[in-house]
Amino acid sequence: PSRLGGPWLLGLLARLLLWGSPGAWASYLRRSSSCMPIPHRMALCYDIGYSEMRIPNLLEHETMTEVIQQSSSWLPLLARECHPDARIFLCSLFAPICLDRLIYPCRSLCEAVKRSCAPVMACYGYPWPEILNCNKFPADHELCIAAVSMDENSSSRRMPRASCKDCELEEASTAREILESLCANDFAVKIRILRKNTTTTISDFDLDPSKVEVLKHGPLLRTEIPARLQQWLDIDATCAHNIMRGTQAGVFVVSGEVQSDKVVVNKAYAWQKRNRNLHQAVRRWKHHRCPEQAG
Repeated sequence: PSRLGGPWLLGLLARLLLWGSPGAWASYLRRSSSCMPIPHRMALCYDIGYSEMRIPNLLEHETMTEVIQQSSSWLPLLARECHPDARIFLCSLFAPICLDRLIYPCRSLCEAVKRSCAPVMACYGYPWPEILNCNKFPADHELCIAAVSMDENSSSRRMPRASCKDCELEEASTAREILESLCANDFAVKIRILRKNTTTTISDFDLDPSKVEVLKHGPLLRTEIPARLQQWLDIDATCAHNIMRGTQAGVFVVSGEVQSDKVVVNKAYAWQKRNRNLHQAVRRWKHHRCPEQAG
C-alpha cells in the first residue's frame, strides 16, 4: 500500500467531493495502469506526501523515463512560486495517487493555478498548454482534487504573484554607481525583512516596521511606505525570495518605482559590513544632489 502523509494530503482528502463518472479514457487507464514508486529523480513530485503513482499517468505518459523528462520541464515554473497549489495540481496529473479510482484535479484548481501561472509562462514566451485545458477537468461537485490553499479572493490573504522581472541582490560596485541608482528610482529605503515560515510552499515575509529608514520617499508619503513595502513583499514572492537567499532575516537597501497602486523594487543591496561602498553611499546620500536637483 502507498505511504500517505503530509498536511497538504490530509487537506486534499478532506476536500474530495462526491463520486463522479469517469470518462472512457479514465476507465481504460484505471484498468490498464499499475502502481509504481515515485522515483527520487522525479523532483517535481518526489516526497509530495504519497509514495506511489499510476503509470500511465493522466497525461498519457507510458514510461517513467517519459514522466521524469516531461515533469522536469515544469520545475522552473515552480521556482517562480506563481501559485501555492501549482505543485499539487501538476503532480495530480504527472504522478496520480494510487487509489481505487482515478482522481483528476478540479476545474477550479486548474483555473486558479492557470490564472496565476499562465502570465508568468507568457513572460518567457510559453502559452498555457492545451493538455492542461481546464475545461477537460471535472467540475467541483464531482470527485476531484480541490485547492488546498486559502481562497485567493479571501481578504485575509492576497495570492502571491510572481513578477516577470527577475529581482536579485546587486553587487555594491562603487558608491557613485549606487548613488546614481538611488537618484534614478522613485524611492529608496533601508529595511529589515523577516521570513515568517519555512514549511509552506510559498514563503511569507514580514517587514520589520521598527527598522525602516527612508532615504528617499519620492511620490510616496513617508507614513505610507511601510504598508506599501509590505504589500510588495506579499505579492512579489519571487523577488523577496531571491533577495533573502534562504536567510531568516536580513537588512537591505531597496529602491524602486511607484506604479499606480503598487511599488516595484528594481534594486536591492544587502546591508553587510563588507559592503563598504554601500555604507559610504548611504552616508553621502544626505548631502548628495541628483543631476535633476543640481540643474
